[in-house]
Amino acid sequence: MKMMQLFLASICVVGVTASTVYADPKLIKVDGSSTVFPITEAVAEEAKGEIGSKVMVGISGTGGGFKRFCRGETDISDASRPIKAKEIQSCKDANIEYIEIPVAYDGLAVVVSKDNDFIDHLTVAELKKIWEPSAQGTVITWNQVRASFPNEPIVLFGPGTDSGTFDYFTEVIVGKAGSSRGDFTASEDDNVLVEGVSSESNALGYFGLAYYENNKDRLKLVPIDDENDNNGRGPIAPSSETVIDGTYQPLARPIFIYPSTKAVERPEVAKFVEYYLENAGSLVEEVGYIPLQAAAYEAALDRFRLRKTGSVFGSKAIVGLSVIDVLSR
Repeated sequence: MKMMQLFLASICVVGVTASTVYADPKLIKVDGSSTVFPITEAVAEEAKGEIGSKVMVGISGTGGGFKRFCRGETDISDASRPIKAKEIQSCKDANIEYIEIPVAYDGLAVVVSKDNDFIDHLTVAELKKIWEPSAQGTVITWNQVRASFPNEPIVLFGPGTDSGTFDYFTEVIVGKAGSSRGDFTASEDDNVLVEGVSSESNALGYFGLAYYENNKDRLKLVPIDDENDNNGRGPIAPSSETVIDGTYQPLARPIFIYPSTKAVERPEVAKFVEYYLENAGSLVEEVGYIPLQAAAYEAALDRFRLRKTGSVFGSKAIVGLSVIDVLSR
């Protein structure tokens, strides 16, 4: 699996050579979302002969990445959600300006173990019942979610609180970003979540679709019925088609990179971002994500070349609008 190989390779780079690469004045430092990580790492690998610089990519989560970015510690922040109002303020306080660049679509995959034989779909209401804060200590067995489910314990795995995936999921499912029960196994590393769900027959978890695609031999994808907004289509599973056509709602979203304007004054950083947008269409698909439309990449590249700063996606999740719709607002 190319994504897993890239992930392991990056760990080796970070673990073995961090002390030396940070001494390189041309090093491009990226941190943030584990969801966006495989794309950025793939671009970095392909671009190294073009940009004349090393790229180090971390996975501290979207929130953790923005903390470092707004302290001026990184050049680019990977993000699986738009920048939040408090992060906008933190960057403003530090005089750090940024360019918001969508790079792909992602559908959040809700998954169970291959050994699970009773869940064939879930509704948005059932997901809320499982994950809302009041469920902690009260909704603890599967038959409390649906009477036909067995009287077996619910075992939950999900992204940590620094994850943009956590913010997005809680906002569109529970109704408020960051609002969640706390009795679940959390990690900013989606590979840890894959291991947890696949090894427990009563487990449920969620993360970016690419991590399901690269582990579908061990996981079972759960179609989601949004009940009110898909015109009676019933449960919908995430795929390239259902994410792009808008039928997989509300768990489809764009994902981003945020280069700082100071960083892109360096030729190697500007070249890297341009290479990213010029080649993302093919590389995104290679690592299991969903490319934007060609016109969206062109619009994003224009935005970058004009150095248009700030956020057009706002500090809240945008459900049901395409990237083109938002970039043209």
